[in-house]
Amino acid sequence: MKKKIIQLIPILSVVFFISCKGESVSEQLWNDDWRFIRADSIIEAQEQQLIEGYFPERADFVSLPHTSRVEPLTVNDQWQGTCYYVKTFTLEKSSKNKLSFIRFDAAMNVADVWVNGTHLCRHLGGYLPFTVDLTGKVYYDGRENTVLVRLDNRDNKTTGPKPLVILDFNTYGGIYRNVWFIEKEPVYITNAVAASKPASGGLLIKTSGVSSTSADVSMQVHVVNTTSGIQNTKVLVTITDPQGKIVSKTSAEKTVQGKSDAEIAATVTLKSPKLWSPDSPSLYRLSVKLLADGKLVDNVNERFGVRDIKIDAGGLYLNGEKTFLRGVNRHQEYPYVGYALSNEANRRDAYKIKEAGFDYVRTSHYPPSPAFLDACDELGIMVLDAILGWQYFGDDAFRRNAYQTAQDMIRRDRNHPCILAWELSINETWMPTEFMEEMNRIKEQEAPESYAAGWQKNGYDVYIEARQHRHGIDKSKPLLVSEYGDWEYYAQNAGFNQDNWNNLLADERNSRQPRGTGEKRLLQQATNIQEAHNDNLSTHAFADSYWVMFDYNRGYADDLEFSGIMDIFRLPKFSYYFFHSQQERVSELFIASYWQPGISNEVRVYGNCEEVELYLNGKLIERRRPDANILSNNLPHPPFTFSAVCTTPGKLEAIGYTKGKEVSRHSVSTPGQPASIWLRADISGTAPKAGTNDLLFIYAEVTDSEGNIIPDYTGAVSFSVLGDASFVAEETPTAEAGIASALLKIGKTRGEITIKASAQSIKESIFKLQIL
Repeated sequence: MKKKIIQLIPILSVVFFISCKGESVSEQLWNDDWRFIRADSIIEAQEQQLIEGYFPERADFVSLPHTSRVEPLTVNDQWQGTCYYVKTFTLEKSSKNKLSFIRFDAAMNVADVWVNGTHLCRHLGGYLPFTVDLTGKVYYDGRENTVLVRLDNRDNKTTGPKPLVILDFNTYGGIYRNVWFIEKEPVYITNAVAASKPASGGLLIKTSGVSSTSADVSMQVHVVNTTSGIQNTKVLVTITDPQGKIVSKTSAEKTVQGKSDAEIAATVTLKSPKLWSPDSPSLYRLSVKLLADGKLVDNVNERFGVRDIKIDAGGLYLNGEKTFLRGVNRHQEYPYVGYALSNEANRRDAYKIKEAGFDYVRTSHYPPSPAFLDACDELGIMVLDAILGWQYFGDDAFRRNAYQTAQDMIRRDRNHPCILAWELSINETWMPTEFMEEMNRIKEQEAPESYAAGWQKNGYDVYIEARQHRHGIDKSKPLLVSEYGDWEYYAQNAGFNQDNWNNLLADERNSRQPRGTGEKRLLQQATNIQEAHNDNLSTHAFADSYWVMFDYNRGYADDLEFSGIMDIFRLPKFSYYFFHSQQERVSELFIASYWQPGISNEVRVYGNCEEVELYLNGKLIERRRPDANILSNNLPHPPFTFSAVCTTPGKLEAIGYTKGKEVSRHSVSTPGQPASIWLRADISGTAPKAGTNDLLFIYAEVTDSEGNIIPDYTGAVSFSVLGDASFVAEETPTAEAGIASALLKIGKTRGEITIKASAQSIKESIFKLQIL
């Protein structure tokens, strides 16, 4: 080992605004120019050299978000161990009179941080932010400062969950969310989590008295005075509406003693507010300027929504209207890179959830990224925000850590209008009464107007119950169906009411079906989901959440968990279109068939219209209304099932009608022989962005001469890219159901890149993509 300057990053004393959901004007994204090495590449005795700023030349240059190891597509033995991140930087003399911090949005799982050889922080838990105070520990004279982060993602009894080898998901590793460098004046607005003060810290926003004619908006700003003298502080508050128009201004003053802190509060009334809801996610912006003795010293911007939530045994009342939320569970995992998703990738996941027809998501089984919650605010997706936990309960240290996690999560996320409730229980784990009581006390202290949810019936405001655990219904308690459609069919033979159940093999019956498993099994997955969702609608539950949105890896099994309505590459299965058809926002029609001889024995059409006509080769087969049976009697839009058997190749066309008028149309043709490749990128509402470590799925669809995807094609497809981008892991994946998927990492350069794909006996396809 020898000392090696990584790169000296000057931290300028500049002031700039965060463009979306804000913290402070003095935050700088700090994701670039890190060095990384895993402990399996060094010997343990070398750690002290790393702490002192000496590190091996073979250490990788990396940008964040970053995973500790790129994994195979299917992985149950994800890397676990110790790894190190190092970064050097310099500070100008003008920074000497300011306070300096580093905030990590998340790092897996136990983090130790040294600055210039001094240990400053240990943080337990891999899903929530922590802040390191650098003040007085760094150089301001041009000498380099060194930050070393050691991460340990091995099984941990204090943080949980249960050991990886028996865990139903993976936890991965690395600094997988953003890192920020922060400079503050001696008098400043704190961070909600870092302040570690009950019902305080940062900017706290609440709405009350909500109606279509008015709403009260109260705000509380936590200010710290690190000087020895008294400071006369004043906050200037501006609220802008969703169109950017200023609708309110106010101010408040407070004298803050030296070496002390204070809360500054103000309340305003908005006239004719635009209310936030899943159908109309209107967002206001609240800007706070902090003055100390007349000088501007800090500024915070935060978005919020005006909405009123009431939950009781009768249901959910959102802005006074009884509401049912159709939802889904989501794991934040991507193939190969685990949790290391860019903000843009997180937003694309939220976009897919909304597009699928969901208005609610459960963040199973841990807190999500801030970017995901921002997207849920914008798109209108309500969130059951969960602390980490799955089938494991530990000792007193575990309990204390769980309490801290609950506090930090509520403080971080309390201003998001998308928050439905806090899941403050350890999933599928029996908890002692005193543990639940403390969790409820924390919720009452931090956010008394909100709701706590848990899976033990009498422990929380809201009872969350997986369908497979249902043994009678207690209508005296608010009910949310937290999971359904998977386990009861995988392990409990829940489909006895289905006509064809006894004729199915065990592997055909369950909902864990890969996208390439064929028409019969994909339809069975969709049938299971339909039956279970229909059953949920017969209860008094105010929301349900299917298990799960995307296929994912897990520690205890050597295959993917395939119950997703989209695969791990975010490609839809037939069941996706069932949910898509249950919404009212868009007209939907989808023929769930590949129309192949000897395989397609009936035709199921998903749609939200009143009637459907089905044609074969231009000839009308039947015009019919939605199915009416025990599997569909509670659905807003049951499917349309036609008796049609494919004996020869042909073309199916479905036309949907509402009030006698055509509203939708979809066609499917029997695929022919492979002839070409159609390349496309998964934009999902967010264009690829340079300089953010953005990740983008690229799909190569193998089609016949008429453009029909060939569902039986499983050949290899070779990808290449020209420009500032690179493929993660496999560049020659095999196709599944006629589509080969690759994960593209976007570089730092804006402009055009060129993607190519080819397969045996198929002409190369070229696709140009613009990077913003």
